[in-house]
Amino acid sequence: MRLLLAEDEKEMSAAVEAVLKYSGYKVDCVFDGLAALDMAQKNAYDCLIFDIMMPKMTGVEALKILRQNGDVTPIIMLTAKTEIDDRINSLDAGADDYLMKPFSMGELLARIRSIIRRTSSFSPSILSVASVKLDIEEQTLSCKNSIGLNGKETKLMKLFMLNENKYLSTKDLFSHIWVEEKEVNEEIVWIYISYLRQKLESVNADIQILGEKGESFVLTKK
Repeated sequence: MRLLLAEDEKEMSAAVEAVLKYSGYKVDCVFDGLAALDMAQKNAYDCLIFDIMMPKMTGVEALKILRQNGDVTPIIMLTAKTEIDDRINSLDAGADDYLMKPFSMGELLARIRSIIRRTSSFSPSILSVASVKLDIEEQTLSCKNSIGLNGKETKLMKLFMLNENKYLSTKDLFSHIWVEEKEVNEEIVWIYISYLRQKLESVNADIQILGEKGESFVLTKK
């Protein structure tokens, strides 16, 4: 699981980062709202953790732009204990949860687990990017015509469509789809990328998966 932590207090950022990494998460850290927005727009994350008060752009301003652009990545906001308006504004702007400073690391970890679990459990049954539709329940991909997908292809396509225009590394794709399968390695990612490319071509899709073997991949419109 990959997280983005945006916190301008560097000592606090380092402490939170250490706990998150110890708990098994991959963590990218930035120290202002503009950098947070840039990283969130370019990369796929399982959860974003934004402090509200940051230089260059507030966490709420970054949150609003992400939501206006259709980004549904779950976001936890960090706020000062006394700032009730900040908490209200964060939730109104599309935050999924918030934590008041000072907070316990155990509570932060519990909220991350909860928010990722909710997001995984409640996702739309049909996803669309450009003219392409993915029916998750029926496991079909359609555009000019339709084609069936197997379970792994469906999960992989879902991950790409939920993260349009965001780069997903081979390691991230493997950890999301195949992490519990001991008999396979990261080579399987390239094989399934090739399968999906063939199936996108077969339905005359107006989207494409770009990237090279062993590197990062991104779903874009043609």
